[in-house]
Amino acid sequence: MTPPRRMTLKDLARELGVSTATISNAFNRPDQLSPALRNRVLEKARQLGYAGPDAKARSLRTGRSRIVAVVLAESLTYSLNDAVASEFLSGVAEVLDARGHTLLLLPGRGHASQPSGSGNIADGFIVYGLMPNSQLISELAPQRPLVSVDFDIAGSPAIHINDTAASQHIAEHALRKRPQRPAIINLRLTEQACNGRITPEQRFLPHSSTISRARLSGFHQALQACGFASQQVPMWNIEENTFEVCAPVVEEILDQPEHQRPDLLLCMSDRIALTVLTCAEQRNIRVPEDLQITGFDGIAEGQYRAPRLTTVRQDSVEKGRIAAKMILGSMPMVPQELTTELIIGESCP
Repeated sequence: MTPPRRMTLKDLARELGVSTATISNAFNRPDQLSPALRNRVLEKARQLGYAGPDAKARSLRTGRSRIVAVVLAESLTYSLNDAVASEFLSGVAEVLDARGHTLLLLPGRGHASQPSGSGNIADGFIVYGLMPNSQLISELAPQRPLVSVDFDIAGSPAIHINDTAASQHIAEHALRKRPQRPAIINLRLTEQACNGRITPEQRFLPHSSTISRARLSGFHQALQACGFASQQVPMWNIEENTFEVCAPVVEEILDQPEHQRPDLLLCMSDRIALTVLTCAEQRNIRVPEDLQITGFDGIAEGQYRAPRLTTVRQDSVEKGRIAAKMILGSMPMVPQELTTELIIGESCP
């Protein structure tokens, strides 16, 4: 018995009385069609058993896979649980979904199980955050477009915010009430792993390796303008932006005698600041009366709880949208600097 002939794109176009380009757009570029027309095409395809264009054949024919890879500085688990990274990825996915592209995630940490060069099926690369080593970037196909976010790669456009100016702005706000004992909680600032108080012997990562240096520079500029010498302001370091890693460091800070305990904590992330809030509440330390707290990022959780965080909001979703549009060619491949917003909440009014 001769097997039934498989329905093709041309067959479906003939059934609907539309062009083959319309059928292709319905599956691969839905933004090119009205919702009504696309739904009509997809419903007819379902009725006739047409599953869509052969992606493998299209890739061989056009040399394009319609896959965009996001190279993450962290593990997949960390990145998907981190509010800022998750917002960024949602912005990327929003654009790719509208254009019928697929998102491939490549973790920078814990990627040893992935085959070498596994990302080279992608049509382009978005590198998010500074890589723990250069191995993964060196394996990427050099002829494909590449955009970096929150750090620079020579020869490729980067998407940034002005971390120094934003940090200086929020610190200037916090210092208006003239705290007696300001302190800073940094995020991955030191060359050697340090989850605790930073001592004079410890060396900082270079400016090219972490946005924490830019944020610290902003804090120090504001502190110095108010008469606080940088070396007199105590600093702690957090190795990972999670509650579990932050909490022991925050507890060490808050468990100091009251006359030594900071009355202002400038935190480099909202996650750190939220951990400070939780630990302060457990110790009946009043916020903002006994302790003022600032964050950075503007994640939703910091604005939904009480006291609401004073923070810098950056639009991580928009960062993702811009990066994806650059890779897909709908925005020019040029450096971008997004604006930030100071949000004044109850944690540091």
